[in-house]
Amino acid sequence: MKRLFAIAAAVVVIAAGIYLALPRGQGAASADAAIKSSWATAAPEWQARLLQDETQKACSQYRNVPPKAVADAIMAREKATIVYPADGKLMGDWKKGEVLAQSGYGGRFTDYPPRAENGGNCYACHQLDAKELSFGTLGPSLFEYGKNRKFAEAEVKAVYERIYNPQAAIPCGNMPRLGASKFLSVEQIKDLVALLMSPESPVNK
Repeated sequence: MKRLFAIAAAVVVIAAGIYLALPRGQGAASADAAIKSSWATAAPEWQARLLQDETQKACSQYRNVPPKAVADAIMAREKATIVYPADGKLMGDWKKGEVLAQSGYGGRFTDYPPRAENGGNCYACHQLDAKELSFGTLGPSLFEYGKNRKFAEAEVKAVYERIYNPQAAIPCGNMPRLGASKFLSVEQIKDLVALLMSPESPVNK
C-alpha cells in the first residue's frame, strides 16, 4: 500500500512539473479549453457562465488581490448595480429566509430546467444557528449577527447590500453576487436579511 501511495505521489509531482514547464499562460489556456469542452453540451444559460464580466476579469488578472485603484473601481461599479426594494423595506420574513439559506437549489445541472426557486446556499459557507451540526467555514460565522450589531438600521442596509452584491463592499471576495446576477429576487434577499437581522430569528437566539 505504501508503494502504491509513493507511485501516485510521483505521478502527481511529474504532472505538476510538466505543467510548470509549459510556457507561461499555456497551462491556463489548456485548462480553459478543457473546461469549455466539458460544458459543450450544457444549456446556453449555463454556457454563459463561462463568460467573465469586467469585475471577474480584473479579479482573475490580479488573483483576487487587486491594487487599490482597481479595487475602488470594482466597488464603485458594483455598488451601482444594487437595486433596493420598491417599498423601501429591507427586511422580509425570516422563516422564509431560513428555508432559503439552507437550500442550494439552482446551482446544479440537474436543477435545469428549474422546478423550484433558487436557494441562497448560505449554509455551505457560514454557520447560521448554534444548533447546526454541519456548515461551511469559507465565510465567517453569522451566528448572533444582528444581535452583535444591536439590530441597527444602518447594519440592516449593509446586510442587504452585502447579499445583493458583495463586490460593492469586498472586491474580489468569494461570496456570489446573488442579487446582481438575478440568482435571487429582491424579495428573497429581504427574507435573508430578516434571517440575519430579526431579533426573533434563530440566528440571534
